[in-house]
Amino acid sequence: MPTALIVGGGVVGPALGMFLARAGWQARILEASPARNADEGAFLNLATNGLDVLDQLGLRDAILAEGHRAGRMVMLSGRGRELGVVPNGPAGDLERGGVVVRRSHLHAVLRDGAAKAGVPIEYDARVTGIRSSRDAATATLAGSRELRADVVIGADGIGSLTRTWIDPGAPAPTYTGLVGLGGFARVPGIAPTPETQVMVFGARAFFGYLVRDDGLGYWFANLTSPEPDRRALGAIPTASWLARLAELHRDDPFPVRELVAHTVGAVSAYPIHALPNVPHWHRDRVVALGDAVHATSPSAGQGASLALEDAITLARALRDAPDHTTAFDAFVRMRRPRVERIVGYARAVDRNKRVTRSRVGIAIRDAMLPRFLARAMDDHRNDDLYAYRVDWNAEGVPVG
Repeated sequence: MPTALIVGGGVVGPALGMFLARAGWQARILEASPARNADEGAFLNLATNGLDVLDQLGLRDAILAEGHRAGRMVMLSGRGRELGVVPNGPAGDLERGGVVVRRSHLHAVLRDGAAKAGVPIEYDARVTGIRSSRDAATATLAGSRELRADVVIGADGIGSLTRTWIDPGAPAPTYTGLVGLGGFARVPGIAPTPETQVMVFGARAFFGYLVRDDGLGYWFANLTSPEPDRRALGAIPTASWLARLAELHRDDPFPVRELVAHTVGAVSAYPIHALPNVPHWHRDRVVALGDAVHATSPSAGQGASLALEDAITLARALRDAPDHTTAFDAFVRMRRPRVERIVGYARAVDRNKRVTRSRVGIAIRDAMLPRFLARAMDDHRNDDLYAYRVDWNAEGVPVG
């Protein structure tokens, strides 16, 4: 039975492990964090294409049971004027739209699925080094313990050790100019936003929110900022963030200020980076996928979904190719054009989120966006973002 060590137990690692188990591989996941964290992260969008991969794993219903369906995004100006409505999924098909889910719930569903599939996850297993020989690949863990397998697969995110082992000259992540904040709130009497997320081009910062049927609000903000130190950012107390957000959004429409004021729990804060182009995704018996080689900002709503696409594509290639080199080549050939296009699309959206201080610039944006978005809900030009599908039951090495 062929073996794989998967570095990283976030979204892509457990999904890949489950698909590899189906393909007759023995997979083992190495996760650096010490244990499951029920409060881990805030929330994310799962697009139609990502939900399809989860459906093929038998996990879609478990996600939908807790998620907020959001097949459309309503765009508002900083004065509350509706600028347009944009589909978050195939145009004209709300039922197949995206779902917003707490990251902790997604991780729990995937990790439970991996356990049921017989894929072990070892926590507090930080990989510090990688070697590859003619016969095997080796991961060295903190404490000098070594594990061997036929392949090592890097699902270790935007700060990937695996990426830099594959190519020591690999590009570093680039800062988008935005800091992301996220939290949860309960505003008395606030109405739910069924099938909808609301995006506000605020006077001083971009703000998005939704309200579930149970009254819990999910909100995020994107602040235009010089690149901060990540550790310093994480050390800022929640109370300080809420005070700053209250000031930034003091002139923005209901319920932006109210969501900030009624935030419950901690605010998560992180600089938003992207990886627009990574030349080398594999070397010898080592390959990387997901954010490790094509991180996109949250603006495209596709980060987790692209990672899930990677998982099914790589596992199918390893299942059907005669050797790991052929499988890795096929994986990159199939995935690179799509992911680099979507990373570029997210970069364009980020530019619109960076706030201009010019009243003239704001006025021009608010005048032009309604024209561009007037028929967005019936515009099928972006449907290929969501219609993409890798069929696990198809045979043969995937081709681009």
